Amino acid sequence: MTTASVLSHINNHSLLQNWLQESSSSDTFQVHNPARPDEVVAYLSNKGRRETREAIATAAKALSSWRDDMTASDRAQKLKKWHSLIHENREDLAKIMTLESGKPLAESMSELTHGNSFVEWFAAEAVRQNGPGGGFQMPTTFTTEKGSPRGKVLGIKQAVGVAALITPWNFPLAMITRKGAPALAAGCTVVIKPSGRTPLTTLALQNLAQEAGIPAEVMQVVTAEHGTDIGHELCTNPGVAKVSFTGSTSVGKQLMEWSSSTVKHVSMELGGNAPFIVFEDADLDQAVRAAVASKFRNAGQTCVCADRFLLHDSIHDEFVERLLKKIDESIHVGDGMDEGTTMGPLITKSAASNTYETIQKAVKEGAKCVYGDVDEKPSGQFYNPTVLTNVSTESLVWHDENFGPVVPIRSFSNEEEALKVANDSNVGLASYFCTRDMSRAFRFAERLETGMVGVNDGIMSTCVAPFGGVKESGLGREGGSLGLEEYLETKYIFLNV
Repeated sequence: MTTASVLSHINNHSLLQNWLQESSSSDTFQVHNPARPDEVVAYLSNKGRRETREAIATAAKALSSWRDDMTASDRAQKLKKWHSLIHENREDLAKIMTLESGKPLAESMSELTHGNSFVEWFAAEAVRQNGPGGGFQMPTTFTTEKGSPRGKVLGIKQAVGVAALITPWNFPLAMITRKGAPALAAGCTVVIKPSGRTPLTTLALQNLAQEAGIPAEVMQVVTAEHGTDIGHELCTNPGVAKVSFTGSTSVGKQLMEWSSSTVKHVSMELGGNAPFIVFEDADLDQAVRAAVASKFRNAGQTCVCADRFLLHDSIHDEFVERLLKKIDESIHVGDGMDEGTTMGPLITKSAASNTYETIQKAVKEGAKCVYGDVDEKPSGQFYNPTVLTNVSTESLVWHDENFGPVVPIRSFSNEEEALKVANDSNVGLASYFCTRDMSRAFRFAERLETGMVGVNDGIMSTCVAPFGGVKESGLGREGGSLGLEEYLETKYIFLNV
């Protein structure tokens, strides 16, 4: 697939105008369509430390005008315009996402709607945080020990400064808006390093932001096939005040270590290994729908996918039977651009190979394959759903995050056992369980060691709620009012009157 070919899929060619101007560099890297991995979607400039330093310096220079000279209402208006332009160009953006990530068009459109909701939400938050109790706190009287008034105590909130946003390939639009919208709303300028596998969506969003009136200097994008040098520069450069990262726990730990050299603010949304628990009193049809929605979205390549399925002994067989039927009815693997596809390919050939090897190992350790051909090696990057029962808690497929369409299942006999197995993990991002007992719903949700809990549902991310994990799943929250706080610094002012 050539440059002309990718542009032939979209109507608004200006979405990628900056890429067209920059890709003439001799140092380029290739972006591939996961559904057709031998075809090149685009060539992009392969940037490094020098370009990253320049982007940081540009963003730092623009900080005063964006944070100090512009009102919160002005920033909000520009974000609202950006939101409108994203909506107007939704079909083209969805096609770009599908071409570079492989996910079905319907899923890309769903991500766009979800991701754009963060822009709308934080446009409103920009104004709200500037009022009483937000950016400016009403003064209170400070008194001496003897009780005589001495002065006034004030607290203000200010943008932290230049924010570095390092985003993953699995949600190329939503991760930009979930980080970028609150940063811009708070008054930060940003330097974005998108994944080298899915950078085109970011470039399109950058162009729409400029069209909305957000200056180019305020939103910088640095593209590269690999991000080590850029990541190191963003984390160690004193011109960056904040680093926000979504990705693996191992990479997050490295970024935190680098960031410690300049004691930066960090937000880390890292790996998960979500348990999905079905109790004996659950509505099984509802539970199956939730399981399929959680597990097979983006071919199982999300940090909040259900990874470990715990079924009560009494409903184990019936749930599995209904699950297999639902997979047959609803999961159709293919090219994301093709009508009828509900699950696309994995992001790389190595991802498909790793999934195959993990399943092979689980079967050798005693797991039983009840859906899928365990002996069939993956064809390219496509991988069919696979369901395993009798999975050991010591198995790699159980205790490691599975970025693929594999369902590992084991049974439990009581609530305490389920809780112990569910919490037996060094990560704690998301968890799910199904029950009709409301007492259990509250009790069990509070005892699960995860930052987010879905009860009787498999999809729970929303712009109004704080998204994030505990344990080694990260630091900080994205979304809701707390999402804005991640980009604000509180300053205490004492006024002697």
